[in-house]
Amino acid sequence: MERELLLLGLLRRSDMHGYQLHEFIERNMSTCTDLKKSAAYYLLEQMEGRGWVRVSGELAEGKRPPRRIYTITEAGEAAYQQLLRENLAQAHTSVFPGNVGLAFLSDIALDEAIALLRQRRAALQAQADAVAHAPPHAGSLQYLIDHQRHHLHSELAWLEQVLNDLEQRLKGDLT
Repeated sequence: MERELLLLGLLRRSDMHGYQLHEFIERNMSTCTDLKKSAAYYLLEQMEGRGWVRVSGELAEGKRPPRRIYTITEAGEAAYQQLLRENLAQAHTSVFPGNVGLAFLSDIALDEAIALLRQRRAALQAQADAVAHAPPHAGSLQYLIDHQRHHLHSELAWLEQVLNDLEQRLKGDLT
């Protein structure tokens, strides 16, 4: 229900069509969600069926099909308030897909494992650099950026320890 919370929260701020919602999420919230455009449209349709949002009009631009403008309803506001409170109170376990490979790290040569983890480190550093250059955001949206920044720095520090350990093992293997 986190994605519904996201869409309802944005619609509380302003009526929007699906493309506007997706663009805002891509531009400002990609560090906390990977909501695809098709999923957003699907969820909007589902929420319309639940009575959480309604179509308040259509916007026609050029030769494009008209875009449906969504508005949150009273039922949607009630659902938003409930989802928000549930989300804030819950502890969420982080799942790191890259950890599966770590379980089998010893199945490849140590020097190759180190080279691959260095590639991972470079990619993480690029992400950290991008977040570091994110402009300040008003209000609680800044917490998302701060959380991502903290996570990336922690991940980089942990990966540095792993690389140091593996490099020490490699030196031990070579001597």
